Amino acid sequence: MIEMGLTNQKSMGPLRGARPKGPLRKALSFSVVLAFSTHGLFAHAATSVKIEPIPLKKVAPRLSKKTIVVPKNRVRTPTKTLYSPVDRRPFFDIPVTYNSKVKFWIRHFQGSGHKWFRKWLERSNAYLPLMKNTLAERKLPQDLAYVAMIESGFSAHATSTASAVGYWQFIKSTGKRYGLKIDWWIDERRDHQKSTVAAARYLGDLYKIFGSWYLTAAAYNMGEGRLGRLIKKHGTKNYWVLSQKSDFPKETKEYIPKLLAAMMISKAPKLYGFKDLSPKDPYSYDYFFVPGGTDLMNLASYLDIDHDRLSKLNPELLKGFVPSFIRSHRIRIPKGFSPRVTNYLRAQL
Repeated sequence: MIEMGLTNQKSMGPLRGARPKGPLRKALSFSVVLAFSTHGLFAHAATSVKIEPIPLKKVAPRLSKKTIVVPKNRVRTPTKTLYSPVDRRPFFDIPVTYNSKVKFWIRHFQGSGHKWFRKWLERSNAYLPLMKNTLAERKLPQDLAYVAMIESGFSAHATSTASAVGYWQFIKSTGKRYGLKIDWWIDERRDHQKSTVAAARYLGDLYKIFGSWYLTAAAYNMGEGRLGRLIKKHGTKNYWVLSQKSDFPKETKEYIPKLLAAMMISKAPKLYGFKDLSPKDPYSYDYFFVPGGTDLMNLASYLDIDHDRLSKLNPELLKGFVPSFIRSHRIRIPKGFSPRVTNYLRAQL
């Protein structure tokens, strides 16, 4: 669905004065404003130009070019292309707002932030499927996975000034509250599977409190306690109204526009100039329980693989090995290596 925010919502009144003639009349006949919808882009007439609707049953899975069709009672002119074909029609399962704030972030990601956003897009191929499946299993909107994109760029090693860590940028207290193990040896905020489960639980709880996906994401960023106090103070649960208040956190004012911009670009990257991407392959691995004291470097040497490869599969092991006082710990190993790991462990007995 499309929701227009409080900013940049100006309408055009009727033209006054003498009726334009000749070239001027033709120039004014094609003023069209583009906006986003759940089915991709659509045209909205700012003047009296008629947009011929395209029946949904005739739309192929791969979008074709949309054109402006001049009404029959007017002089025919060549059709005008609105946009280039994109791979597929975007689908959103949280409300989408397009306003000046969202537009700012889209332009930022296309401009000075292009390099970083390109990396995020390429990494997303490795993580989004798992994250979206985890959210769907809990009957949550799959688009909440883009919270991880703007929080960490899908990096296990991302750390904020507030000491938030990992893919979902949990602070220590919240991470532990939702079942993540965090100590000197192991930090499960860096485990993409375990941290996603924790994030899904947290986001679900926030929605039960606020009843709005915008407020849910805002609370994830600023904390539910602080957001609750601001809602009570200003007497509104409208994110766009709250974001205009002077005491609303600056970072959270930009959080929802940034999230929406990331969603829009990610669902149709070519449309926004992100071409020739090199998507990161999804991780292929098996789980294996190893005893305390298992060293990843020694294991990698035995398996004849790069230590870096094994470390990337297990970023939660901060020191590169399972502490000896732990009875066992589940690690990830390259797919198909279980028999060789078994032989390695037998050799250690």
